[in-house]
Amino acid sequence: MSSKQNHSEVSLRDFLRVGSLSFAGLSMSEQAALAAGQRDRSQKNCILIMMTGGASQLETFDPKPDAPSEVRGPLKAISTSVPGVFLSEPFPQLAQRAGQFSLIRSLYHDAAPIHETGHQLIQTGRLSKRALNYPCFGSVVSRQWGPRGDAPPFVVLPRLVSSLGVNTYRGQQATFLGDEFAPATTVGESSSAGDYEIEIEGESKAIQQQYGKHRFGRLLLQARQLVERGTRCVVVNLFDDLHQQMTWDCHGTGTGTSGKVYEYRDSLGPAYDKALSTLLDDLSSKGLLNDTLVVSTGEFGRTPQINAQGGRDHWPHVWSALVAGGGTPGGQVVGASDARASAPVERPVHAAELTATIYHHLGLDPNSCLAHVDDREVKLVDALPISELVTG
Repeated sequence: MSSKQNHSEVSLRDFLRVGSLSFAGLSMSEQAALAAGQRDRSQKNCILIMMTGGASQLETFDPKPDAPSEVRGPLKAISTSVPGVFLSEPFPQLAQRAGQFSLIRSLYHDAAPIHETGHQLIQTGRLSKRALNYPCFGSVVSRQWGPRGDAPPFVVLPRLVSSLGVNTYRGQQATFLGDEFAPATTVGESSSAGDYEIEIEGESKAIQQQYGKHRFGRLLLQARQLVERGTRCVVVNLFDDLHQQMTWDCHGTGTGTSGKVYEYRDSLGPAYDKALSTLLDDLSSKGLLNDTLVVSTGEFGRTPQINAQGGRDHWPHVWSALVAGGGTPGGQVVGASDARASAPVERPVHAAELTATIYHHLGLDPNSCLAHVDDREVKLVDALPISELVTG
């Protein structure tokens, strides 16, 4: 969006009233309590792990072992440490840790079934409207709470997503907030968010081995390093484009991005299982997990029936997410899909509710004013946090 469009379409006078509340009329004790509450909220962190390409719900967090083979697919379901809860077979380490996280099995959106809409909804809580692109939650948090010491407040690893299929906004930038609140990245685009050094080294060979010496392991280890250093929001793009590599985008055509679903078992799944399990253990051992919300999801799910090429196609009608840390309960399943994993049948959760939950954890009221558009107040998100994940 151009600078002229910024000023003509969006007034920032009332940007984020939350956090800049007046103390007028409050007693000294009330002032102290409010200030302490704001400090406490500002210490929270979030790591959002984007399973770029749109991971299949059936081959990850919502297997259907009793469904017909054309729905069930070639992967088996495995039991977990939580009775009655199953994961797909690539995730034995996560299965052992099922008591440490929640699964959402009823995520959905009703926008166009393209990668870009899902990325927008998960990371901004909204769809772009004409020339108006909404800022990523990380940029909003950067604007509200600022940096801690010399750590960049918002980082996208390793770079912003690109080449997803449609040349449109993908939900990871500061947009009308300005370049000052843009994410820092480790490679690729140079950010105007400050001269932060975010290539952190010095980890032992043992911890590198635990995460795995592969892309997923390196990225999640770096996410932990950034949070430990003081970064508030980290978005991890497990893939930053969908070309010339195997991704979660399993159409089955065998060209570049589009492998068959058994690739989840043979390559993607084991690396993800090892890296995410180690991240949860690592954050816990360092005393960071209670303050760090970890969310892992794709931008949509996959079709409930295997296609003729042995893959699955885009399906925004239902998919799954894993949520851990940040004081959220573990060992629970929120919502449910039908017998074919084709639609929610219990507790539908719109993608924007996940964004609202992230905002809530980071100390921002989703109902706060983001901006005024055409004299209309725009909230951070037109959704409420997921009540099953909110404590206190």
